[in-house]
Amino acid sequence: MKLRSTTPASINLPGKMLLVLSILVIAAAVPIQMMSRPALADEYDDKISALQSEIAQFKAESDRLNSQAASLQNALAQLGSEKAAIQTQIDLSQAKHDKLVADITATEKKIVDNQDALGTTIANLYVDDKISPIEMIASSSNISEFMDKQEYRNSVRDQLTSTISKIKELKAMLSTQKADVEKVLADQKEQRSSLAAKQNEQQSLLDKTKGDEASYQQMIGNNQAAIAEAKATQALMNARFASAGGGTLIDTGSLGDYPWNQSNCWMSGYWSMGGADGNGGDGRGYGCRQCASYVAWKIAKVTGKYYSWGNAVNFTQSAINAGYKEGAPQAGSIAVMDPATSGASEGHVAWVEAVNGNTITISQYNYNYGAGYGMYSMMNMSASAFDHYVHIK
Repeated sequence: MKLRSTTPASINLPGKMLLVLSILVIAAAVPIQMMSRPALADEYDDKISALQSEIAQFKAESDRLNSQAASLQNALAQLGSEKAAIQTQIDLSQAKHDKLVADITATEKKIVDNQDALGTTIANLYVDDKISPIEMIASSSNISEFMDKQEYRNSVRDQLTSTISKIKELKAMLSTQKADVEKVLADQKEQRSSLAAKQNEQQSLLDKTKGDEASYQQMIGNNQAAIAEAKATQALMNARFASAGGGTLIDTGSLGDYPWNQSNCWMSGYWSMGGADGNGGDGRGYGCRQCASYVAWKIAKVTGKYYSWGNAVNFTQSAINAGYKEGAPQAGSIAVMDPATSGASEGHVAWVEAVNGNTITISQYNYNYGAGYGMYSMMNMSASAFDHYVHIK
């Protein structure tokens, strides 16, 4: 916004048949073990539960400090609590990762055990199948023994089918576990970026104040007008979005190759920090992870030109002065929200991705202004939420 901002056991069978039976019991028993829970899982679950409890405690402490009178000590303590919460979240993800890896290892071993047993069973069954019915009758003492042998062979085939099914289930479980591990690893990467941002934020605060309370209070005083401005703009956006029927959130997070994210540009309240100059600038005259910075980047992607058009409220006239035409909303337009009577002076700007009747799809930074400050979003909303549309693409 701102520029900166089973076979019966009693049957008497020949040795070869007994071998098949013993192998079959092994093959059938292994998949059953698949349903048992490793004792190690309890240890992981206890650790995960403890970490979740710690996270809640750190967040509660951060909230408590935030409600106290502003002082450098409280600000640093709050950042410390937030950092601890993020680090504990990383530890939690690591514990989940370790548990999943253990589960995967156990599942892989069960698959191998099943496959080995199954291979032996198939080989023995193949040899047994070469015995003709005449030979089987001849080797049997009576018709009853022959019928028992035939029933046994049928039972082996049934158990074989069941074992194959169990192996397929194990493989499906393994695929799910591997996907879960990949998700945990992705979460860890994001959490480490958040931790780095908090560390940068704390260091930046110390650098600006040199750890001096008086310097901190002076900095707070100097920022009061800007904070009031940001809150006024927040009220403007909330009111305008509400009057237009609100919006449907499609996506949130960080978009494509937009160069700024929470690891290289972090937010301190309403302020952009870090960035190209270490002070929140994006190197193009805007505050990184602010709405104007994002839209200027989108325009540059389309036109090849990086314009310096000031705050969001200036984008309409600046775009017209540059030869672009204002009109009805269409894809590839900038959408500008004027301050009107809200008391704000900076406005808000977004990029129109698509138009469907009176519904537009926009992408923007500073979704849910305040709570989602410095956050990318894509939304569907009424075209009436914005005052001006200037076609760029």
